[in-house]
Amino acid sequence: MAIVDLQVPQIGESVSSVFIAGWLKQVGDFVAAGDPVVEVDSDKASMEVPSPVSGVLVEQLAAEGDEVDVVAVLGRIEPGEAPEGAAAPAAEAPKEEAPAAGNTKAGPAARREAQQSGVAIESVGGTGRKGHVTTADVRQAKTQGVPSAPAPVVDQGALTERVKMSPLRRTIARRLLEAKQSTAMLTTFNEVDMSGIMALRKTYQERFVEKNGFKLGFMSFFVKATIEALKEFPAVNAEIDGNEIVYKNFYNIGVAVSTPRGLMVPVVKNADQLSFAQTEAAITELAVRARDGKLLPSDFADGTFTISNGGVFGSLMSTPILNPPQVGILGMHTIQKRPVAVDGQVVIRPMMYLAMSYDHRIIDGREAVSFLVRIKQLVENPERLLLEV
Repeated sequence: MAIVDLQVPQIGESVSSVFIAGWLKQVGDFVAAGDPVVEVDSDKASMEVPSPVSGVLVEQLAAEGDEVDVVAVLGRIEPGEAPEGAAAPAAEAPKEEAPAAGNTKAGPAARREAQQSGVAIESVGGTGRKGHVTTADVRQAKTQGVPSAPAPVVDQGALTERVKMSPLRRTIARRLLEAKQSTAMLTTFNEVDMSGIMALRKTYQERFVEKNGFKLGFMSFFVKATIEALKEFPAVNAEIDGNEIVYKNFYNIGVAVSTPRGLMVPVVKNADQLSFAQTEAAITELAVRARDGKLLPSDFADGTFTISNGGVFGSLMSTPILNPPQVGILGMHTIQKRPVAVDGQVVIRPMMYLAMSYDHRIIDGREAVSFLVRIKQLVENPERLLLEV
């Protein structure tokens, strides 16, 4: 049978390259169809590239740390059946002792996972080929209470420490810089009274949970409010292609999720066609899969607008950066009780600052401010979302 190429998956329209985080299989290894062969990093996600067929990995065309184009060929697999004894249970093999400190066999992905998890990599037993420590080994070790990593070695003379940036962090840095340099980005701010939503959730939360099996959060309200505002201001849901503006009549809302590997932005597809419960379920499901490293390339594709919630970390106000080719992003922040004037009286209300960053090349200031005001109106009067008025 013909040799089969192992290619980088299409991650999203705004991702043009990825870094090789580590090879999970070596030349000569047999891989079953669907088995992960190599791990790649992009600015949106770290993911394992599965084998399209069962066979033997006969060639690696990229090394760990290399940057390659999306859909580039990473390796080649010769289709075939598993050799005799290849499927022998790993548990029957005698366990090797953990390698001595400094000699641990682990790729960049596993070492990054250990650094972020505070796990001493040299204390982790490797289950990979020839005792290599995998990211799964590190996660398992964390749950079993493996000793924490020692304090990093510091140059006492200069009191400085050098740590090589991970491929994912390098890509994020490059893409953020490109977004700042290639767009005319401005940010407008407003604040929203969360009393209406909080009262609605308190009244119906118990029945909502009984019916759906999960809680109604704040994000679904903002997704729904954003969609209604996008319908009124279509330029915010558009993109620039050369000298043309591409207006999109569909609403795929990216929801930024913080994970141990970095910020990821999976997309809720056709969010305008979902109910509140369906929207909440989609957001929850994407967030869980993002933290478990189970997102697929299709989960990042075709986003038209992004919502980021720095409030979960206590951020009072921030300036979100655009996610090109999108031309708008909404930033939510922490809810804080503050004195505000209502009908001539000073009252205490749960308030949230909102930030709307936009590309001034396509969105005028009036449109941006009006767009954010419309979201404020809908969130402060959640019954308008239900009536779509």
